[in-house]
Amino acid sequence: MARLGGDEFVVVLADMADADHIVPVARKILCALAAPVEVGLQVLSVTTSLGIAVFPRDGATADALLQHADTAMYRAKDQGGNAMAFFTPEMMQVMVERLQVEAGLRRALDQGELRLHFQAIIDARSGLVTSAEALVRWQDPQRGLVSPIQFIPIAEETGLIVPIGQWVLREACRQAQVWRTLGLGDIPVAVNLSARQFSVPSLDESVAQALADSQCPASLLHLEITESSIMEHVDQALETLHRLAALGVHLTIDDFGTGYSSLSKLKQFPVRTLKIDRSFIHDIEVDASDDVLVDAILALAQKLGLRTVAEGVETPAQVAFLEKRGCDAYQGFLFSRPCGSSAFIQMVRERNGAAVNGPMDAANHAPACDIPT
Repeated sequence: MARLGGDEFVVVLADMADADHIVPVARKILCALAAPVEVGLQVLSVTTSLGIAVFPRDGATADALLQHADTAMYRAKDQGGNAMAFFTPEMMQVMVERLQVEAGLRRALDQGELRLHFQAIIDARSGLVTSAEALVRWQDPQRGLVSPIQFIPIAEETGLIVPIGQWVLREACRQAQVWRTLGLGDIPVAVNLSARQFSVPSLDESVAQALADSQCPASLLHLEITESSIMEHVDQALETLHRLAALGVHLTIDDFGTGYSSLSKLKQFPVRTLKIDRSFIHDIEVDASDDVLVDAILALAQKLGLRTVAEGVETPAQVAFLEKRGCDAYQGFLFSRPCGSSAFIQMVRERNGAAVNGPMDAANHAPACDIPT
């Protein structure tokens, strides 16, 4: 047994007749290290992630076995920790792909390969495009337009989400100001803040700098923070939210209904909008429990004087349900798909130019930016 470095240790098991015989030993290690440890007056609990590589199946040299065991260990961590995982060749392929994505993202930041797409947010009463959500995309030279589903999780794990988020802030502010100069009026842009970005102490300084550099009014920047991010460290989140609100930006709780925020804390947050998670909207009039939850969220928001935006609106039936209950705005494929700035400008001119006062009709429901996401 040896310490490899940091919090990583290596155990070499010799003369094992079969790979299956490793499992009981691994379980003993996990159980032994899970026992609470007393350090002074503190009782600490430690969890362990075990990665296992077997000679000669997984490598003929010590270096190969260590590398493959390390790869398997990260798979055990991904499973929540306090677990074991045997190395498989597929793990190495996944690891290589992750490293390629990480390297590609660093290049994308340096060489300007990131793009912003925008999805319209529609006012429920007028049918006008009154704001937009900024969604980052990666224009990879080899693979083309890469969906955030493929690179955002890796960006979060590596910390690249912070510089990516700063770029999105700057670009969103710049774009909102461009739309003003083109005569589209004041169309705020909503920017999602990752949990990691939200925890950076200098976040308010980055936001202020982005607004100043673009000469964008603070009222045209909407910052969306997930409910779970806020509730993880409530007191710190409250302080950060108040610093952001002091800049004049509009604050929104994203994915509302999924983070179990307490009502006493919700009253303290200087937010102005609740965004109802798409998972609830998807099963409106299909799952009765979702109907009740959406109804309750809308009623709560109205009592607190908060605006509401429903995400993932895809059918007229969902609109009818939300309209009856006083939802303020809709976002989803029923109205528009995310698209580049030029297509978004065209869509706003067509929709806002033709819109009339009064309730929306079916003709205004057609998707406007039919560009792949």
